Amino acid sequence: MLKEYKSVQEIVGPLMIVEGVEGIKYEELVEIQTQTGEKRRGRVLEIDGDRAMVQLFEGSAGINLKNTTVRFLGKPLELGVSEDMIGRVFDGLGNPIDKGPKIIPEKRVDINGSPINPVSRDYPSEFIQTGISTIDGLNTLVRGQKLPIFSGSGLPHNNVAAQIARQAKVLGDDAKFAVVFGAMGITFEEAQFFIDDFTKTGAIDRAVLFINLANDPAIERISTPRMALTCAEYLAFEKGMHVLVILTDLTNYAEALREVSAARKEVPGRRGYPGYLYTDLSQIYERAGKIKGKPGSITQIPILTMPEDDITHPIPDLTGYITEGQIILSRELYQSGIQPPIFVIPSLSRLKDKGIGKGKTREDHADTMNQIYAAYASGREARELAVILGDSALSDADKAFAKFAENFDREYVSQGYETNRNIEETLNLGWKLLKVIPRTELKRIRTEYIDKYLNDKD
Repeated sequence: MLKEYKSVQEIVGPLMIVEGVEGIKYEELVEIQTQTGEKRRGRVLEIDGDRAMVQLFEGSAGINLKNTTVRFLGKPLELGVSEDMIGRVFDGLGNPIDKGPKIIPEKRVDINGSPINPVSRDYPSEFIQTGISTIDGLNTLVRGQKLPIFSGSGLPHNNVAAQIARQAKVLGDDAKFAVVFGAMGITFEEAQFFIDDFTKTGAIDRAVLFINLANDPAIERISTPRMALTCAEYLAFEKGMHVLVILTDLTNYAEALREVSAARKEVPGRRGYPGYLYTDLSQIYERAGKIKGKPGSITQIPILTMPEDDITHPIPDLTGYITEGQIILSRELYQSGIQPPIFVIPSLSRLKDKGIGKGKTREDHADTMNQIYAAYASGREARELAVILGDSALSDADKAFAKFAENFDREYVSQGYETNRNIEETLNLGWKLLKVIPRTELKRIRTEYIDKYLNDKD
């Protein structure tokens, strides 16, 4: 029989102090019954002698100190997992919200998970095709990788996320592919956009959605990504699926952490965020990967909006340290009508070399990728020079590179949100665009590839 306590001493924001407790553990699940009989849930956040600090998931509004009963359930917050979760929509605490039947779980799993032993990790090496040329061709996503998207307020990261969720697949592998989508602090319109898009395109048939709305308790936001990753780990490592986890928006998650930290009166770190922000984010990101001897994998695409488009802000800054690169959306390209506005020069996939080449994509992939990067950078420099000094200051090669950069933005980058290009189409388009550059300037591509691919790509 679980012991009940009626010794609530203080409530501050989403936190409750309970005195006279004994035998409880950190992260233990708590049930709170209010004076009206309503039941709410929480978890133990801190223990100091016989005092426990409890974090309330549904908020503290309407709770009376004297007439509230608290029970400690002796277990952490858990998610009931089953393959029947695929095609369903849940809230941030794992409750179905799509009017479908309740999930009968195969088992219940602690949402905090356990870190993958570094010795048992397998190195990411298989190419994942997203259908987006700027990612597949120049910043290749590899199975088991963590590749975040850095966006800004008002930029179309939701469209990019939905496009990747619809189109992503592992080439040459018969294993089942699933998408786990975790949304934190998004508006009702954004949530409806994702649900409608997934339903309309059929992507819902291989997806699991966890949605925490902006008007849901901020505390629920802290559990949402862990719920999504717990589901992903079950599908990947117990059911052998390749799972793509998309988490949006990590900035809202970090704001919820800051809110709880302020309520606990902790000493703030950079810009008011808690000093353990790096550790907390790494606990989410490091749950991606492959395990030796197991066919499944978890690939992660976290999405975060950079406050004031500041890439040195603590959230993108710390994310960059933990993950293997970043895809950056550009406000300049967006305002120029480029869709999706992915800026390839500062974007980077640190594992791209492991997932491309003969047998994975195509033999010419690495060379053309390097040449396109160099040509685009040269073309942007030439365009800036022309603005300052005029076209007459440009050499013939400069003019060719400037023309390439213009064509590249219009044809290669701006493919729209409905176009799904396979890797062959992306590579062939790259060769087609490179035709405007004099052959003598193609210094990063081997001669045999130029002879084989340059002239036959219209």
